[in-house]
Amino acid sequence: MKNCLILLLLFAIGCKSKEESSTPTPPPVTPVDTVGKFRNPILSSAPDPWVINKDGFYYVMHTTGNNLRIYKTRNISRLASATPVTVWTPPATGPNNRDIWAPELHHINGKWYIYYAADNNGVDATHRMFVLENASADPTTGTWIDRGQLNLPENKWAIDGTVVRLNGQLVYAWSGWENDLGGSQNIYICKLTNPYTAEGSRVRVSTPELTWEKQGFGVNEGPQFLVHGGKVFIVYSASFCGTDQYALGQLSADTTANLVAQTAWTKSPNPVFGPYASGTTYGVGHNSFFTAPGTAGAPEYWLVYHANPAPGQGCADFRSARMQPFGWKADGSPDFGSPVSLNEYIKRPSGE
Repeated sequence: MKNCLILLLLFAIGCKSKEESSTPTPPPVTPVDTVGKFRNPILSSAPDPWVINKDGFYYVMHTTGNNLRIYKTRNISRLASATPVTVWTPPATGPNNRDIWAPELHHINGKWYIYYAADNNGVDATHRMFVLENASADPTTGTWIDRGQLNLPENKWAIDGTVVRLNGQLVYAWSGWENDLGGSQNIYICKLTNPYTAEGSRVRVSTPELTWEKQGFGVNEGPQFLVHGGKVFIVYSASFCGTDQYALGQLSADTTANLVAQTAWTKSPNPVFGPYASGTTYGVGHNSFFTAPGTAGAPEYWLVYHANPAPGQGCADFRSARMQPFGWKADGSPDFGSPVSLNEYIKRPSGE
């Protein structure tokens, strides 16, 4: 009997040892390499982001609705740690006292200019473009001179103005209506004789005509110039920003073309970024661009845009500013890829 008990004990120990040895050992957890990387957003609430870099600094603006603020930083991926400087507040009354939208900061002929949209006492039909000028080397300092309304041809409803100098000529693009009564938003273009004076007629270069441009209602807005090689592109936002189907479209022309001729521009039949409605990214749009120094003389190209972190958040302050690098296709057009998740790490721009 004693021998039987010993055998049973040995058998039990043997079974236990075998059971324990069959349990897999979990692999070691490999930490995520975050050195030299960042995650979006670069600002948690920043609709209509605009970025320009000059003399080693990035200057950033976005819609606040009630003033104009500039962020200044050497490290765009750490923008959230920068303190914005309020450089202008609207007057209590007048044509530009409300709804301050989509400001852009440009350096032209040795001076800084801010283009912004505003209206009179909240009456949307009165939205027009306005200009401020500053001769200081640093746009967060010095005095901003009010150059008043940019009197665009036909003096119709206008928002989201932007400018480019090409072949010695200033060219201005914006989003507008055919009249002051609403309807589809189109992209218009004209020449400028100086940063605050328009000349000639306005030319419509794009209207929302494709299905992906008419979600909610027909919208072409937020035009941005991008010049590369022998091509100039206007990358614009399409569909109503209140939908999750907001996306980027593209027009292209040769740099040698007459840019204020409608026939100079060709529209891409499909969106070039978005629409994207998944995970942490909804309603991508209202973009801008910047370049980082890069290596071996080849600059890095970056896309900046806003998006909502959840569905159905529309045109409100949930829109956060995000950025990601992009490349170029064989035909010379930009290759923006797909929006990067807020959970994904991205290598910081060169120079940071």
